Amino acid sequence: MEKKRILITGASGFIGSTAVDRALELGYETWAGIRRSSSRQYLQGKPVRLIDLQYHDKEMLRDQLLQLVKENGRFHHILHIAGLTKALHKSDFDKVNYGHTRNLVEALTEIGALPDTFVLMSSLGAMGAGDEFNYTPIRSDQLPNPATAYGKSKLKAENYLKSIEGFPYIILRPTGVYGPRDRDYLILMKAVKNGLDVGAGCKKQILSFIHSEDLVNVLFTLIEKGINRREYFVADGEIYTDREFNAIVQTALHKKHVIRLKIPLFLVRPAAFISEKAAALFGEATTFNSDKYLIMKQRNWSCDTEPLKKEIGFVPKWRLKEGVEQTVEWYKKEGWL
Repeated sequence: MEKKRILITGASGFIGSTAVDRALELGYETWAGIRRSSSRQYLQGKPVRLIDLQYHDKEMLRDQLLQLVKENGRFHHILHIAGLTKALHKSDFDKVNYGHTRNLVEALTEIGALPDTFVLMSSLGAMGAGDEFNYTPIRSDQLPNPATAYGKSKLKAENYLKSIEGFPYIILRPTGVYGPRDRDYLILMKAVKNGLDVGAGCKKQILSFIHSEDLVNVLFTLIEKGINRREYFVADGEIYTDREFNAIVQTALHKKHVIRLKIPLFLVRPAAFISEKAAALFGEATTFNSDKYLIMKQRNWSCDTEPLKKEIGFVPKWRLKEGVEQTVEWYKKEGWL
């Protein structure tokens, strides 16, 4: 019996490499889309086929895919995880998160090699701010209104896929994704280890999370059930205040005492702007920027996960406390903490 072929873009990254591991466990012929300059740290020694797809040039991309399909057959599933989360220029979000997605889909269409399932890794940020008075969870039937350039680019990619009649998309909008190999939450954990519990804004903020392994398990469950033309929020179903999250991190780090600081948003905003401009002087993109400020400003990051529970019986393997403990242990083992 022929192995199912799967293409995972962004395969060198945190979520992408976790998806590669799961694909191999499930017996897929796994193709890893990575840039030539990308680290192969999490792909070394694994039976994956590497390919540097030229998303920026549709003609070149089409020729690449045509040759690949002629020699190996079409991909049964494509997990499009590649994308920008920080950028030197805000226009780059649109160019990559929307433009590259469109180029990939159009190239596949033109050579007649559409997959059975095309998964777009979007973001809860594509929805914009939720209810910040009663803190009701964000629902899929709400009208999206993203404030960030990142969120707008993801929504544009979503809407493009949904506009193609019969196209077999699945759109996943995960909340805060954490786990081994992640570097974003590592910044916060390092601050706690150094004795600082820092929060942005004085008004209550609620957060939600999903462990990378649970996110990937959701993804593969959906494609193996043959589900398509659906969109889902992905979270573990619990909500936490920013203070509760930091307390979990503090416990996992066995840190008895920390200094708790609440930085007013009117101070966070100029700090983010200065950080962004300073990084730009060196031609670099920074995580702490004006787009990030809008994310930090948002008070309600809870979302409705009932559709996942009803349709695939989703129960997370990792609750936040245990997931953070496991992640901290991984960081320590790797010498990151």
